[in-house]
Amino acid sequence: MSRSTLRGSAITAEIRKAQAAAAAAPVAPPKNGKGKPSANPTAAAKGAGEIRIIGGLWKRTRLPVAQRPGLRPTPDRVRETLFNWLGQDLAGWRCLDAFAGTGALGFEAASRGAAQVLLAESDTALAAQLETTRQRLKAEMVRVQRGDGIAALRQAAPHSLHLVLLDPPFGQPELFAPALQAAAQALAQDGFIYLEAPALCADEALAAVGLQMHRHLKAGAVHAHLLCGLRAQAAGR
Repeated sequence: MSRSTLRGSAITAEIRKAQAAAAAAPVAPPKNGKGKPSANPTAAAKGAGEIRIIGGLWKRTRLPVAQRPGLRPTPDRVRETLFNWLGQDLAGWRCLDAFAGTGALGFEAASRGAAQVLLAESDTALAAQLETTRQRLKAEMVRVQRGDGIAALRQAAPHSLHLVLLDPPFGQPELFAPALQAAAQALAQDGFIYLEAPALCADEALAAVGLQMHRHLKAGAVHAHLLCGLRAQAAGR
């Protein structure tokens, strides 16, 4: 077994451990806006049904959120922090959102000037919704691809992407290691990978696939990682 495979197993183990801990923790009842238990927990769990693009060309534009199992749009606070880390101007960047879902991350990148954004989504209904949104925004720099996001990363030219967005379903921990490995191969020397996960990825596991931590934020149960290549460290980033 290769060192990369061993470290990939380590990443999967970290995710599974975080899931087990979350499952064992007591679940608080949903609350309404006044801090009291909600009279309708089912309705509270469904969410508002939309999110907004935070900045750029389409600032405040609403994006629909379908009620799909495991769909977990990146919170406003986390997206705002991410694009503060990246800088507000992504002009000329080539981006790939490998688990696009609502498209919040990919459309946010396009709104801030990215030249090319590929939204990969395996769910047929979500992919259709993304295409509807793309057409409504007249987002010619965005392309929607229905299919496996990891396969899309593997098909990308080596070192061609400035930003890879990874938000795999937390219920499928086996996706995290191959997604990171494929993203690392496609990443440009000065590029970044954004990863959402239910656990903090260990430095050793990241290094095994040629990555290192650049920034990290914990928001609730979500660990938001901004990663870059080890080559970027050598270049003095």
